[in-house]
Amino acid sequence: MERRSFRKTIRSPWPGRMTGRERFRRQMHFQPVDRSFHMEFGYWEENYAEWGMLRDNGIRAEWQANRFFGFDPIEVVSGATFLKPAFREREAGRTENGRILLMNGDGLLAEIPADGHSSIPHYLKPTVATPEDWRRVKKERFDPDHPGRKVDVAALQALHGPDEARDYPLGVDCGSMIGRIRDMLTFEGVCFAYADEPAMLEDMVETCCVLVERFLDQVLPHFRFDYASGWEDICFNKGPILPPSFFRDVVKPRYRRIRDKLEKHGVDVWYTDCDGDVRPILPHLMDGGINCLFPFEVNSCAHPGELLAEYPELRIMGGVDKIELGKGPAAIDAYLETLVPWVERGGYIPFCDHRCPPNVREEDYLYYLDRKKALFGMG
Repeated sequence: MERRSFRKTIRSPWPGRMTGRERFRRQMHFQPVDRSFHMEFGYWEENYAEWGMLRDNGIRAEWQANRFFGFDPIEVVSGATFLKPAFREREAGRTENGRILLMNGDGLLAEIPADGHSSIPHYLKPTVATPEDWRRVKKERFDPDHPGRKVDVAALQALHGPDEARDYPLGVDCGSMIGRIRDMLTFEGVCFAYADEPAMLEDMVETCCVLVERFLDQVLPHFRFDYASGWEDICFNKGPILPPSFFRDVVKPRYRRIRDKLEKHGVDVWYTDCDGDVRPILPHLMDGGINCLFPFEVNSCAHPGELLAEYPELRIMGGVDKIELGKGPAAIDAYLETLVPWVERGGYIPFCDHRCPPNVREEDYLYYLDRKKALFGMG
């Protein structure tokens, strides 16, 4: 009920003649729209405390911020496509300098800041280190017939309503083939597995694919989804953690199986959330069926226009350089101007290229939203 009753706003929704769903579908298919689909991709935890407009209005979560700023709604249906059950998250102790040792839901022992500020955890111990570990974890937590993997389709239909009446885009989650495995193994561990235990690593990818297929078989017949989503985070600023040949030989064949299911049910836009420089593996992602990148970190990769020009069938969601947002109005104006031709062409929805950091001043963020509207909201 809280989600339905929240009504605070600082910006009115952008006007338009189309529904958000129609606008999203047309924009992602390079067709004319009344205005750009208007969304953003969250904030660092510090923003909720340091930006007075959020703190003073009781904004503590992304869904609240989305309404507060008047963004277009967009939803996704997710399922149990990884650990089931997850490990119990618990504090396992403290370091000498006071940092928390956390056993997380993936079963990893991580060192995190005690003050709760946003930071990448330092992982100390992986869930899986040997084939014996994997056999045990696979049996205990990757059972495709686990009761928790059964989807309550009726509840989802009641939540989202009839397809023909829905006015916002609804996606279907296609999980992760290798990103979540990297989480379990850690950065170093997935590299060792690639070199020392390739059969184990491929079996992990295959297991993830089967779980996604089981989930899709339950939901695809009952909804007309507008897009598919995924998550990998398998790249950093120097390229992918594993060689492109691994994506070509191991990951891409699984993507194709998922793509075939999506296409049979009319889903032809599929994004994956992958930070870092995706360029070395992008041909294999696209050949596997992924045709959209999200949230497209500029400084780890390139200006979105470079890839959109090189790959005419590619879509991008994101790609507004957070570094430029932190420099103030002149830099914001200059960067947004470079995006105008790509928004006009279609296949591109601009928003901050990952969660907006707190070094962006709140007055500059509001300026950015106003400039977005001037450039992309009324043309």
